[in-house]
Amino acid sequence: MSSQSPKRLLFSHFATLARTLGNAHRLEILELLAQAEQPVEVLTERTGLTFANVSQHLQQLRKAGLVISRRAGKNIYYRLHDGPILEALSALGALAEHNLAAVGDVIKTYYTRLDDMDAVSSAELLGRLEDGTAVLLDVRPEDEFEAGHIRSAVNIRMDRLKARLAELPAGTEIIAYCRGPYCILSFQAVKLLRAKGFRARRLSAGFPEWKAAGLPTRRSQGASAPVV
Repeated sequence: MSSQSPKRLLFSHFATLARTLGNAHRLEILELLAQAEQPVEVLTERTGLTFANVSQHLQQLRKAGLVISRRAGKNIYYRLHDGPILEALSALGALAEHNLAAVGDVIKTYYTRLDDMDAVSSAELLGRLEDGTAVLLDVRPEDEFEAGHIRSAVNIRMDRLKARLAELPAGTEIIAYCRGPYCILSFQAVKLLRAKGFRARRLSAGFPEWKAAGLPTRRSQGASAPVV
């Protein structure tokens, strides 16, 4: 039996969890898993890390109860565990923006440079979709879109957007979204669309935040396991 006080014992466990979250690569992996269940191979491709490195991070996240896994044939798939994980990540981002000057500097010098207009809130987007005054564009990869997306969204992944601009209506404002508030894909999409003469803004949240808020989502019929 530990001689520590119950409070100090709890704080010790809290600190252990905080150390697990205290790694940029693990935070990126959690963001990816918030989109959809993913095999290690896909996480390796999308993070740019080695297979062994991703596997080690996943083991740390699983030990902390943040992710769970299942085996399907030769592949091991991971997804977020139940619980307020997204809320914790959002709170971490908000705290960092408030307390760390370096975070504010990155946002001002990089994100604001890409998009100096106010983002569209979830509440505003709901109204715009209901009255048909906006087109919602999901710029994530197809497998993430198929696993779950905001209802009414069309999917054109960012690296194919320039070649498929003719599919978008020229006279309606386009609202782009991706994986989360710091996902650069929606910023890049808005910059490209404006350069090509479209009226475009981005959604302030990403798909995980929208889903966590209980707002309308949809899963593509026949959605299968993601592929690289």
